[in-house]
Parts: sequence; C-alpha cells; structure tokens
Amino acid sequence: MQWKDILEILLFALPLLLLAPRFGYWLAHRLDQEQPTNFEYNFFKFFGFRFGPQTAKEYFKDLLIFHLLGLLAFFLIIYGIRLATEPMSWHLALNTAVSFITNTNWQAYSGEVSLAPLMQMLAPTVQNFLSAATGMAVMFALIRGLRNKDSNTVGNYWLDLFRSIGYVLLPLSIFLAFILMSQGVVQTFDSVINYVTLEGQHAQLQLGPVASQLAIKQLGTNGGGHFGVNSAHPFENPTALSNYLQLVAILFLPIALVFTYGEMLGRRKHAWTIFSVMASIYGIGIVVSLLAEHSSNPALQGMPFLEGKEWRFGKTASILWSTATTAASNGSVNAMHSSLSPIAGMVALFNILLGEIIFGGVGAGMYGMVIFILLTLFLCGLMVGRTPEYLGKKIEAYDMKLVLLALIAPSCTVLIGTLLSLVTDVGLSSRSTSGPHGLSEVLYAWGSASNNNGSAFAGLNANTIFYNVGLSIAMLIGRFGVIFPVLWLAQSFSKKKILAGNAGQMSIESWMFGFLLFSIIAIVGALTFFPSLLLGPVLEHLLMLRAHVM
Repeated sequence: MQWKDILEILLFALPLLLLAPRFGYWLAHRLDQEQPTNFEYNFFKFFGFRFGPQTAKEYFKDLLIFHLLGLLAFFLIIYGIRLATEPMSWHLALNTAVSFITNTNWQAYSGEVSLAPLMQMLAPTVQNFLSAATGMAVMFALIRGLRNKDSNTVGNYWLDLFRSIGYVLLPLSIFLAFILMSQGVVQTFDSVINYVTLEGQHAQLQLGPVASQLAIKQLGTNGGGHFGVNSAHPFENPTALSNYLQLVAILFLPIALVFTYGEMLGRRKHAWTIFSVMASIYGIGIVVSLLAEHSSNPALQGMPFLEGKEWRFGKTASILWSTATTAASNGSVNAMHSSLSPIAGMVALFNILLGEIIFGGVGAGMYGMVIFILLTLFLCGLMVGRTPEYLGKKIEAYDMKLVLLALIAPSCTVLIGTLLSLVTDVGLSSRSTSGPHGLSEVLYAWGSASNNNGSAFAGLNANTIFYNVGLSIAMLIGRFGVIFPVLWLAQSFSKKKILAGNAGQMSIESWMFGFLLFSIIAIVGALTFFPSLLLGPVLEHLLMLRAHVM
C-alpha cells in the first residue's frame, strides 16, 4: 500500500465518524414520539390505518401481511402483467420478488435487459424504501421494549414505517439522487440509446431512471442495481466522487442508527462501545483484505490480482466497497467478488456469515447486534453465577430461547442449503468451477441469501428452479425468522420491571464488555462456519501459494 491508499481510507472514515453519530442523535429526537402528529393522525385516518400501540403479535401480523401483499404485487408486475422487457420464468419472478421485499436484492437476472424502466420504478425502487423502513421499524420496536416497564406493547408498525420513510429515507434519497445526477448518473425514461461504433456496427446503450433507484439502493442497504454489473457500470457510477458518495452512503445510516439506539435508551456510552466492536471487526477485515489484494499471485508468475476490478477506481476503493457492502448487508458491488484474492473473498464471505451485525442492514444490523449482546451477558452471568441483566432487566430462559432462534435460523439455512447444493446434481451443475472455489461460490450464495446481503460470487448460475426456489426460502427465513424472535423479545422485555442497580453486574459501557462481545461474535462465527471456510477460501489460498491454477 502507498500513502494515497491510506489517505483514501481516512477520507472514507472521516464523514462516518463525524457526521453519522450526530445524525443518529438527531434521528432519535425526531422519531422518538409516542403520539402521532396532526399530519400523521390525518394521514392514517384518511387511509384507515390503526395508529394505537400494538403488541408484538399485532405488530408482526401487520408487518407480515404488508410484505405478503408487496410480494404478490411485485410478482404480478414482473410475471403476471409482464412489464419485464424479457419474460421471466415463474421461479425467477418469485425469487426476484422475495429478494426485494426482504431487503436482500439478490439478482439472478441482468436488470437493464430484463426490466423496463417503468417496472424498475414500480417494483424494485418502491420495495427498496419499504424493506429498509421495515428494518428501522423493528429496531424502534425493540428499543421501546427494552425501555418500557410493565407494558404489553412495542409501538405501531404503520407509524414506524411512515416515519422511517417520510422523515429519513425519502429526504436523504432525493438529496443524494440529485448529487449523483450532477456526476453523470443517468435519470431518464428512455430505455436505450442507439449509436454506431467506430467499426460501423449498430449498437445500443441501456438507460433508465438510475439515479432515483441508486440513492435508496445505497442508503437503504438494498444493493440491487439497475445494471447487471451494478455499481461497476459507468452509467451507475461514473466518477471517483460518485463512487465515494455511494461508499459513504452504504454505511451512513447503519452507523447512525447505532447512536440512535443509544440515544433513545439514554446510553450514549453504550452506543460507542457497540460501535467500537463493530468498527474493530470491520477494520480488521479491511486490513486483511488490502494486504491480500496488494500481494502477488504465484500462479500468474507473481502478477497482482487485476481481473474483475474497475480500474477507474483502483484496488483500495474496490476493497473498501467489498468490505462495506458485506458488513452492511448492502450487496452492491463495484468489483466482482468472485475475482478477489481467496483471502479477500473470505473476508467478504465471513462478514456475511456473521449475520448482519457489523453495522448490518438499516435497523437490522442493530437488532442483530442486540441478539449477540444478550448472548454475551447471559454467558458472562453463567460464568460468575449471577442472573444476567440488560438495562436493568433480567435475561430469562424464555429470552434466551428467542435469542438462539434468531441465531440458529439463518445459520442452519446456510449450512443445509450448501449441503443440498453439494450432494445433488442440480446444485452442482450450476458451478462454473470445481474445487475449493466452487465450494465458495455455493456457500457465498446461500450465505448471501440467508443473511439478506444479495451480493454473489457471480460464477454460480443461480437462475435455475433449484436455486431460485431454494434461495427464496432462505431469504424469507433469514428475514422473518429473525424479525419474529426480535419482536417477541421486545414484548418480553417490555413486560419486565427495571431493577435497582446492582454493583455486581457488568458495565455494558466498559472495555471489558466490548472485548467479550467481540470474542463471542468471533467464536460463534468461527465455530459455525470454520470448516466450510477452511475447505473453501483457505484451501484455495494454500493451493494458490503452490502456484496451482484454480
């Protein structure tokens, strides 16, 4: 690495460290209102929505019905009404619809040739707002549960959804879209431009309403792009400034919401402890990835890893993006992850497999981290023989069952899906290569779907009935299989009384707690996926060192 690479990293980190916490504090004060405003009241009354406090069951029921209706509408638009420029099969349409309603944005198709501009606006862009807002809503429900006492409610889904979109996602997206348009990101209803090449051949360039979709794609940690090559396309990411702005946008809200969480609970120092743990894991991943990418490949006579990267941006920008997009559950790319060095690819994969907790998706990252916080405090309580507490409330057996459900659901889906893919002909036939990289392709696909990331090792042909249906199930489990226990955890804590301070309890603002939280995250990730990572990217790296061509 050179000094300019270090400067690039510092410029990337600066706005996140200076602006995101302040914005998070502002969000807490803007959104933390129990009663609807007059405008909200009239809006809800006009459309017939309930705005009273809801139990976890009522909250989850409204959330689930809303998403099922969104799934049906999305499916009908691209399959039933057939607004796609190229007709989709039923299983691809199902996979695409599930992908966008779960905030995964897994794309087994090429957007610019499969979906017309009108369809891009009606289906993916709308769901980008709704799925991101749902993640924020569930986080707010959890916060209320943690701070309530002797209550049976966790808030109102419709009010949380409305505020998340109207006060946060929509204004920020409009602002970012105009800036991106100034950099050359296209925004038009024209679908193509016809031109003649220097050789005299007639050709076309695909266009569309890209900037409006791109802004919420990054801010909402959605990731699904208008173009097949995502943010490596010059119409989606034309300049160094557009690349920088999108990169910052990926992590801005996930980081800000960490501080929103702390502010709404009255625990700013606790938020900084959580952020420090997240940043430490993320920072280690950046360093390891950069060292791996800046090394040479013995299999190519010592040449560096050049293939699969957009050289308008360079290696460092590609690695910053690959680590950010997998840490934040975003899934967009400006370089092909399958072409990364084995170790850099492993870092991206490991970020995903940890399960949306290194910043994570908008809202989802924070409530995913709370799951690990509760697990850490429970294990610490067992070690010292004390009843574990969090924010003055006891962590009981029922709570730990919900914690384990949230942890096990996506992890089991990844491992079972990978197993089925590796022992069946329909699963194996989609790989572009055998050996350890072929295993990594399959593991990455199931990990990305189950943890709602959406990026891929693109060598895997996922547009088959087996993968389209299987990954759809994985995305649903990864999304709602975590939201369900989180909402019931919120209600469980909401019912409890806040106990008097106990000097024997571990401080959740101390460096010791941060270290233990970091360790539990690393241990759980290592124990769950270490064998798979060892047989995939680690083995590929060792073979590369012996100059084996994979």
